[in-house]
Amino acid sequence: MKFILGTKDGMTQVYDESGVAHPATVLRVGENVVTQVKTPDSDGYAAVQVATGAKNAERTNKAAKGHFGETGFQHVREFRTRFNFDDSVESFEKGATLAADVFAVGDTVAVSAVSKGKGFQGVVKRYNFKGGPASHGQKHSHREPGSIGATGPARVFKGTRMAGRMGSDRTTVKNLEVLQVNPEENLLLIKGAIPGRKGTLVEVRGL
Repeated sequence: MKFILGTKDGMTQVYDESGVAHPATVLRVGENVVTQVKTPDSDGYAAVQVATGAKNAERTNKAAKGHFGETGFQHVREFRTRFNFDDSVESFEKGATLAADVFAVGDTVAVSAVSKGKGFQGVVKRYNFKGGPASHGQKHSHREPGSIGATGPARVFKGTRMAGRMGSDRTTVKNLEVLQVNPEENLLLIKGAIPGRKGTLVEVRGL
């Protein structure tokens, strides 16, 4: 059971031994503290609660101080085990810290983060619609959705792809590869693109 919390730093490229360049996303891993270990006997399921990011004590309420201590955390996430088996959480203790070296080069991971918010967008950008032909007879209708309803029912069906809010959704990308691990600077380089902007909190899980 491998997992870590980090923030997206940006993208770069990594060359392998054959000289092939691979796109990579740089994740900066801060101090991850185990704040609670849940078991099926006490909580009904097996999971490990991890927190990261120091928070001002004046902005931490009493409930959080009772759970985390005098200094709270900005981000708290929970990683469940598969099939609710608690044998994999026995190796974790409350107060333990995790670093980037929990992963090794070549590990396959899944990452989850909130994607970039793009606001209210039309169907061409949101759903890759083709749009109208840019020829004679068009007047301000190049990016319109076209017909949205049927003549018989005389209504618009639910689920019809139309313009609307785009982005700011929790997105998970699976089967990504860890290209580099830098324990000195607590950096993880993961192959490919990861959802979110720079500074977005990213959850990394081993597969």
